[in-house]
Amino acid sequence: MATVWKLIALALVVETSLVVSSSYKEGDKVPVYVNKVGPYFNPHETYHYYQLPVCRPEKIEHKSLTLGEVLDGDRMALSLYDVNYRTDIPTKKELCKVKYGESELEMLRNAIEDLYYFEFVLDDIPIRGFIGHLEEGGFLPHNHKIYLWVHLHFNIEYNQDHIIYANVTTKEQLPISLDGAATPLEVAFTYTVKWVQTDLSYDQRGTRIRDNSFFPKNLEIHWLSIINSLVLVFLLIGFVVIIMTRVLKSDFARYNIEDEEDADDLDSDDNGWKIIRTDVFRFPPNKNLFCAILGVGTQFLALATGILLMALAGMFNVHRHGAINAAAVVLYAFTSSISGYVAANMFKKMGGENWVWNINLTSALFAVPFFLVWAVINSVAWAYGTTRALPATTVILLMALWLFIGYPLTVLGGIFGKNYAGSFDAPCRTKNISREIPSVPWYRSALAHCAIGGFLPFSAISVELYYIFATLWGREQYTLFGILFIVYGILLSVTACISIALTYFQLSAEDYRWWWRSIFSAGSTGIFVFLYALFYYYKRSNMSGLLQTLEFLGYTALTCYVFFLMLATVSFFASLKFVRYIYVNIKMD
Repeated sequence: MATVWKLIALALVVETSLVVSSSYKEGDKVPVYVNKVGPYFNPHETYHYYQLPVCRPEKIEHKSLTLGEVLDGDRMALSLYDVNYRTDIPTKKELCKVKYGESELEMLRNAIEDLYYFEFVLDDIPIRGFIGHLEEGGFLPHNHKIYLWVHLHFNIEYNQDHIIYANVTTKEQLPISLDGAATPLEVAFTYTVKWVQTDLSYDQRGTRIRDNSFFPKNLEIHWLSIINSLVLVFLLIGFVVIIMTRVLKSDFARYNIEDEEDADDLDSDDNGWKIIRTDVFRFPPNKNLFCAILGVGTQFLALATGILLMALAGMFNVHRHGAINAAAVVLYAFTSSISGYVAANMFKKMGGENWVWNINLTSALFAVPFFLVWAVINSVAWAYGTTRALPATTVILLMALWLFIGYPLTVLGGIFGKNYAGSFDAPCRTKNISREIPSVPWYRSALAHCAIGGFLPFSAISVELYYIFATLWGREQYTLFGILFIVYGILLSVTACISIALTYFQLSAEDYRWWWRSIFSAGSTGIFVFLYALFYYYKRSNMSGLLQTLEFLGYTALTCYVFFLMLATVSFFASLKFVRYIYVNIKMD
């Protein structure tokens, strides 16, 4: 048990803190770590660098990694490169000699054909380059030539006693051809180092790293797209608010009549949302699942808000590997108390009795689907031998976080939620016998409401989705968290407004089953996000292969599930507030 708690404490320390600057004196050794290799177009299919037949020390020394780095697929190990601070190596220095047999050469050829790139890390700065070079051209005859880069030139920028930026190039020596090479083939790997002074301060080096990415950048028109989306969304919200205000004003004037004879005539007309006042607060079926959805949805709203606020505070930067992953894991564990409180509180208000089962369902509602998807993907990653397969110690750590922090906090939150739950306090009494629901045209059906309630919030974030996907499934380093926070606010606002409008239309059609309808109408946004993800995968990305496809579809499905939970929660509470408002403001017979 003590070991488990030590692991948990280790995960909570400095994961989201600011990077401590490293300072050097002239001649100090600067460690260069090799990290991972993988296909250029499959960003989540990565392998340890030393799995390739390259220069490696006799005893491999791995660097101690944070939880976020492990989750990000990092597996850093000390390299043979001898780099000293502000000490140039102008002439080629031999790193090692490697003798290749036919199997090793075939492995290198396959890696180069798949456009394998490597990643080194120097003073928390990622350094990337290609393993080799592939030449293809011509039709008859077709040229297919494979070359291996055997020389690397390190360019390192410094300012006083700090390293600001580093990269590698393959200049000064031509690659060697691997086509038809006789075996055994002995290859000498060499390197040179050039130190360059810069005026850029250490505090600004994150901008330097971000602006000189090894991977293509595509964020130039970001602000213009968001402003365009923002204008459309404000017009939509304004339209809904104005229309609803005018319609409700008319309804209140029509329903709030004091003459009893006129009131009886109104009831005999049998139309409008006032008629169903004795059924509108009839609790929905499957209250247990309903309240669990609200609890977990509220938890993810708190989690998303917390992550964005931490990002705005500058706690995630370009040379803190995987900090946002670790922050999400830790925050998920500690916000579990919110899910337990909201679920148990609503369950008690709705007259639920078996609150223990409700707590367990709330705790498992996301954890179980996540575990099943992760187990399949991790098993395939383990079979492939990639760095995306989590080591046993990390799996134990994550399970311990859930078992010893997440689940107990869910139970504790549930106890407080149950004990502090009052009555539901419905403004209208509910009759024992439910009213018959009239038939409605197709455009007022549940399917039509889900299509409208899901598409409009999706349209509000569709522009930003491309950049989010380029970050999660590409190699962009997302830094415009201010824009993301604005889009997040827009999404929640549009969801609430659309939910209120759809609930009003449903009640006006004398359909009082608005509880579950409000959940699925906005929650269906997750379906639209998943459809967009399929479009992105097949039309906007070059990803391929079983592992990459499984990881993309599995984790995207989980993300869309989180969208469903979050927006369903916002939709329900907005609708509940609206329903309470309209029935409090009419006179009852």
